[in-house]
Amino acid sequence: MNARDAIFARIRQTLQTTDASAMETHLARHARGPLPTLSADLVTRFRECATRLESTVAGPLTAAEVPAAIARYLDEQKLPRRVVSWPGMASFDWKSAGVEIETRPARGDDLIGVTGVFCGIAETGTLMLLSGAQTPPTVSLLPETHIALLPVARIVAHMEDGFDLLRKEHGSVPRAINFVSGPSRTADIEQTVTLGAHGPYRVLIILTTG
Repeated sequence: MNARDAIFARIRQTLQTTDASAMETHLARHARGPLPTLSADLVTRFRECATRLESTVAGPLTAAEVPAAIARYLDEQKLPRRVVSWPGMASFDWKSAGVEIETRPARGDDLIGVTGVFCGIAETGTLMLLSGAQTPPTVSLLPETHIALLPVARIVAHMEDGFDLLRKEHGSVPRAINFVSGPSRTADIEQTVTLGAHGPYRVLIILTTG
């Protein structure tokens, strides 16, 4: 058996034994490595780290306050009040805020995408998003501006805690998990940092109390 066949054999064996109990047994046999100690105020830590990554962080706000806050932000950035969002945002009172909304996957010509967040990671100021029929990843990836709604109760200390929460609430890993750490950036060309090369160049995180 060559190396390639050995790798695929291990994958097939793993896929045959990935029930919940087997996964828990596997995790119990592999102790978690050391993690940095964070202060108890995870919201402040998340805000500070996300801001250093050049995200804008607002709130905490109630769900009722979100549409108006987004409208003000769009006006400040001289952006149109037209957004595409995840279906779960349809119940917000967008009309009173003067915001036009379409709940669908994003297209290349959409300028603003509004999403929820599975959880926020305080250690790094990172957002964790899961892909799915009700959470299309294009809404956070294609528009130039990404607006993410993050309940403060969904802020965890470390990335490991995010995966613990995923296993607890979903039991299995979705097709894709996207981590957002500020606007997209690259320094491939002449070592000059350029925002928006591979995704949004503007990220607004609205902390919510719901």
